[in-house]
Amino acid sequence: MRRPHFKPVLGLAALAPLLAGCASNEISGLGFEEGVSSVNDHALSLWQGAWIAGAVVGVFTLILILWPAIFHRKKDENFPKQTQYNIPVEIAYTLIPFLIVAVLFYFTVQRESRILKISPDSQVSHYIDVVGFQWSWQFKYKDAGDFKSATVTGTPAQPPTLYLPQGEKVRFTLDANDVVHGFWIPAFMIQMQNLPGVTNQLEFTANKLGTYPGRCNILCGRNHAQMLFTVKVVTPQEYQSYIEGLVAQEKAAIA
Repeated sequence: MRRPHFKPVLGLAALAPLLAGCASNEISGLGFEEGVSSVNDHALSLWQGAWIAGAVVGVFTLILILWPAIFHRKKDENFPKQTQYNIPVEIAYTLIPFLIVAVLFYFTVQRESRILKISPDSQVSHYIDVVGFQWSWQFKYKDAGDFKSATVTGTPAQPPTLYLPQGEKVRFTLDANDVVHGFWIPAFMIQMQNLPGVTNQLEFTANKLGTYPGRCNILCGRNHAQMLFTVKVVTPQEYQSYIEGLVAQEKAAIA
């Protein structure tokens, strides 16, 4: 009796690290744009690799389903030969999925550690506090000079705009004063939770000028769908002018 060949299968498993880590300008972003933020620089290749690995597994699984259906169809009324077990096959279909999951897990941890790394203060250009509340957002710009901070508070009817300077690293301090919210900027491939009583920190650099949607992605109550905001990436000069304008408004309100 001929034993089944596993060389092609094991070959696919050996390619899994390359598939999970590969990234090329020729590969589609699959819904995301390259170079939008520093997070994209780390996460996009993982996103592409996961889709490639998933496609390879899906095609191979489809072949395994169609092969017996086409080439091993019932030819007569004789009872087919029964096989109790096949040790090589059982080892293969246990080991290969484990290898694929292990490789994807390794690259996920690697990219996540880079994204969540907090730099020394000397490498951070700006600080912004992000407070989620039912049902909108508050942004506190901490580099407002002697005024300490400039604050923008949104409402469900008037979602706020978060201004970010192009090419300069910003550290965000995330908090919530009622329930759990999720600070999510889809185009930047980033999300982190705002937790009551817990302070989370996140930092990244917005690299491409433009306007991007932001929202809460944690179901936080009746008006969750209205927890929207807009991210506007501007030049450093425009960002500084915006902060100065906020400070002037707050000084005028106090006076």
